Amino acid sequence: MTLLPDYRAVDRPLAAAPDNLIGLDRQDLAVALGAIGEPEAKLKMRANQLFHWIYHRGATRFADMTSIAKELRERLDAHYRLERPTVTTAERSADGTRKWLVRFIDGNEVESVYIPETDRGALCMSSQVGCALTCSFCHTGTQRLVRNLTAAEIVAQMMLARDDIGEWPTPSDGRWISNIVMMGMGEPLLNYDNVAKALTIMMDSHGIAISKRRITLSTAGIVPMMARCGAELGVNLAVSLHAVCDDLRDILVPINKKHPIAELLAACRAYPGSNNARRITFEYVMLKGINDSASDARELVRLLSGLPAKVNLIPFNPWPGAEYDCASPRAMNRFAQIVNDSGYSAPIRVPRGRDIMAACGQLKSASEIRRRGHSAAAQPDLRADR
Repeated sequence: MTLLPDYRAVDRPLAAAPDNLIGLDRQDLAVALGAIGEPEAKLKMRANQLFHWIYHRGATRFADMTSIAKELRERLDAHYRLERPTVTTAERSADGTRKWLVRFIDGNEVESVYIPETDRGALCMSSQVGCALTCSFCHTGTQRLVRNLTAAEIVAQMMLARDDIGEWPTPSDGRWISNIVMMGMGEPLLNYDNVAKALTIMMDSHGIAISKRRITLSTAGIVPMMARCGAELGVNLAVSLHAVCDDLRDILVPINKKHPIAELLAACRAYPGSNNARRITFEYVMLKGINDSASDARELVRLLSGLPAKVNLIPFNPWPGAEYDCASPRAMNRFAQIVNDSGYSAPIRVPRGRDIMAACGQLKSASEIRRRGHSAAAQPDLRADR
């Protein structure tokens, strides 16, 4: 485990600090400039300049913004700040995966994960502190929901990752952080407004400039918000399915009791922008003796009939106190073959970052783990409400 330099460990009380500009869009920045006396005729230009310095160049000091008049830089410095949250710890897996424990100004923490490939990589970002959905196979689901993240706190995860990787200013090509996956802690569609604002900032071509085609939002099935997400953001959709019948999905993904499989799949069929070129991804964690049979695979194919879809088969990643085991390689290969033979792509995901608890389903605030302890005996009974 590697501690990051002290210059990032800024955690002062909000009441004692000026307003932070990180997480503001262009319109917000114009308002902030107007509040310190910038003439209305110059607001749009100055907001664009600020946006460029914050999100394209990653500036951490107003003094570095050399295209802005010195007098305005001094006013900005007197009233505002450009402050990231604290990175409490940064860990690197043997496979190159990186995980950051990010502490916000109120002391709450989330985890963010960078998954590198040969010439690119994906940043897995959190949307909530904890999670209310209590999916029984997911480590985050054992941590109570504390609160939603603000748009600023979501954007800050990208800023911190790019700080650490050294990807400022925004490169025109050859990016190391080329993709965003909203698959970290929390359910993004239960914090839609903040997630949408953060993603819109990160998609802006004059800043971080991540294409919507390189952003995937994962949901456990918050059906009423899915159409709005597709219409307003147009990002790729991933659906945490994990079961092919309501009785089992009620256990694995309890939100299914409110929005059962038929309702969820109807929302997927209506998702704006989905087509054969932009297929919906169905995530399916492989649990030994639970959902890994040949009949499960055939029923999955039947459910997806006619949908532009692909299936990510995810080997279950263990965590302290988990009551499930990963399906055997033979069962996973058989399952994948049935789905593939039916015309749907069904790769078996290679687990990344298991050795630092950064793999799918393993994220949980380290502070929460410290409070509750690592032993299985300290874990709640995950089946108590079944």
